[in-house]
Amino acid sequence: MQPRQILRTDRRDFLRLAAGAAMTSGLGAFGTSSAQVPGQRPSRAVGVSVLGPRSRVPVGLIIDDSTCLVNLNRFAMPQFDAAFSGAAAVYHRPWREWPVEIPDAFVRKFGEWCAGAGVKGKYSIVPFPACVGRIDRMLPGWTPQELRDSIALVRSVMAPNWDIHPEMTTHTRVIDLKTGHPFEESSPKFMENWEWTTGRSADEIAAYMAHALRILKEVGLHCDGITTPGSFGNKALPQLAQATLDAIRDVSKSEVPHYFRHLFDKGEESVAPRVELAAGLDGPDPRCVVSIIGCTGDWTGGWDCTTPGGADKFITADGRHGRLVDVITRGEPALMVAHWTGIYFNGYEVGFEIFKQVVGRLHARFDNLLWMKLSEVSRYWAAKELTRIGRDEHALDLHAPFACADFTVRFDAMPGRAPVLRAGAEETGLKEVAGPLGLSSGTWCRAGNQVTACFALSRGVSRLSFA
Repeated sequence: MQPRQILRTDRRDFLRLAAGAAMTSGLGAFGTSSAQVPGQRPSRAVGVSVLGPRSRVPVGLIIDDSTCLVNLNRFAMPQFDAAFSGAAAVYHRPWREWPVEIPDAFVRKFGEWCAGAGVKGKYSIVPFPACVGRIDRMLPGWTPQELRDSIALVRSVMAPNWDIHPEMTTHTRVIDLKTGHPFEESSPKFMENWEWTTGRSADEIAAYMAHALRILKEVGLHCDGITTPGSFGNKALPQLAQATLDAIRDVSKSEVPHYFRHLFDKGEESVAPRVELAAGLDGPDPRCVVSIIGCTGDWTGGWDCTTPGGADKFITADGRHGRLVDVITRGEPALMVAHWTGIYFNGYEVGFEIFKQVVGRLHARFDNLLWMKLSEVSRYWAAKELTRIGRDEHALDLHAPFACADFTVRFDAMPGRAPVLRAGAEETGLKEVAGPLGLSSGTWCRAGNQVTACFALSRGVSRLSFA
C-alpha cells in the first residue's frame, strides 16, 4: 500500500493494515502476521494446561505519545506535514491552536485515578519529544526544576503501575547518533514513523533503540520494553525483534524484553502475546523477546484529537457487546490502545472520561479480570510458553527458564491430598479454595477430576506433587 493511502487512516490503523499485509507475505513463522521466529519450544505432558494468571484474563491500557510536559501532537504535526511536502491533508490540522503542554497536574490526576481503580499498563516517555529538547538535558520553554519535577512525578505516580517505554527517540525526525542532531533530510526515509528501518540490520536498529533507552535510564526510568512509533520496523520485523532483545538486555539488563508493534482491532486474529526468538532454555542464559499485541483501536480521542470512537466500541453500557467483550470472552489478554494526546484532548479530557466509562463497564460486566503491566504479561507468557512440564502418576515436574508470579496450571488428578510444591530445599503445601475466582498464589481448587493450582513459579526445577 502506498504511503499516502495509509496516511488517510489513524497511525494505529496503519499498524493494523500493515500487519495484515505482512500476513499475506508468507513470512509469518507463527502462521500470523508477526513475521518472526518463535525459537525453541519445550515438551509438555498431555492433559496439562497452563491457564491465565490466577485463572483470570489480563487487561491493561497501552498509552502512546506520552512524555514529560510536551504536548507531542502539537510539535509533531508540522514535521509530519513537511515530510510529505504538504501533500497529506491529514497533517493540515490547526496545530498552532493546540496547547504546547500537557500539565503535570493532569498526569497526577490520571495516575491517581487509575491507581484507585486498579488500572495498569504502559506509559510512553518519548526521550527527545519532536526534537523540542532532551529530557535528560533541557526542554526549552520549561525551567530545569519543572523538568525535574515532571520526571519525578512519572517515577512516583506512573512507574509503580505502568511500564515506561521509549517510543524511539523523537517520534518524528531520525537522530544521527554520531552528532546527536536530526539528519538533514526530513523525508519519510528519515522519519521514525516511516521508512528508516527498511533494509537496516538488527545491530543498527538496536543501536538506535539503545540511544533512547540510555536517555531514560539517565533520568532514573527503567524500561523492560519499547514501543514503535508509527510504522517503525514494519518492513524489518525479524530485525526489530532481535534488536529489541539485544538493546533491552544490554541497557536495562531485563530478563524478558518486550515490544509493542502490532494491533488487531477486529476479527478473530489472536491478540495473545507472541514469545519470539526463544533460545538457551536449558542453559544458564535463557532468552526470548515478547511481542505485545493491542486489541482495540484508538477510540478515546485519537493522537490528533479527532472525533473519538467512544466507549461503546470498547464495551457497550449493558456489557454485552464491543471489542473487549469479544476478546475477554475468548480468554485472551485485552490490551487497549490509546494516545496520551487524545486522553488529554487539548485540555478537555475527552479521552479520559471515555476511559473511565470503559473501566466502569468492564468491572460491572466481568469478575475474572486482572490488570497487569506489559512486563508482567510478557513474563507470564514467557513462562507459559517456555516452561517444560512432565508428569508421572503422582506429580508434575516443571523446568522453568523464567520465574513468574501466579503461575496457574490445570491437570487431571484423582482425589488425594492437597498439592505440595517443592522448589529446591523449600516445600510448600497449597491451600484449597472454593473455585477459580478464589485462586491466588499458593492455592488450588478442584472441579471433578480436574485440579487447578496457582503458585509462584521459580526459575529452574520444581515439582508439584498431588497424590
